[in-house]
Amino acid sequence: MNRIRQLSLYLTAGAIGALVNSLAVWIAGSIGLTTALGAQIAPTLTPNWLYPRLTWGAIWGLLFFVPLKSTGNARKRIIWQGLIVSLGPTLAQLLYFFPTGGKGFLGLQLGITTPLFVIVFNAIWGIVAAAWIVAAR
Repeated sequence: MNRIRQLSLYLTAGAIGALVNSLAVWIAGSIGLTTALGAQIAPTLTPNWLYPRLTWGAIWGLLFFVPLKSTGNARKRIIWQGLIVSLGPTLAQLLYFFPTGGKGFLGLQLGITTPLFVIVFNAIWGIVAAAWIVAAR
């Protein structure tokens, strides 16, 4: 696959992963799951909240250019790559965006389970992005 097609695929996969991730975060917050489990994460689904998430999700999708060596079939490899790639935005959120945004180290000012939710929600992003790549190929 040529580089321009890969670029398009990875950006799109990242954006679609971000859309599903965002809907998961919003639903979990709306039904009170995050609050019940100790994290004050309950965003309102608005364009101002969603747009940057889609943009950043697309940009993070470029991490799929990083080759990872693994064995097994291609579908399993890409899903594992999605999980590994999801560690990039996870670490950025926990170690940079939360602290600089006034939410404390690892976002702990939002609750003790916040890091766990960030890991799970970003894993959703990685798996969906990877699944999109598999489906598009």
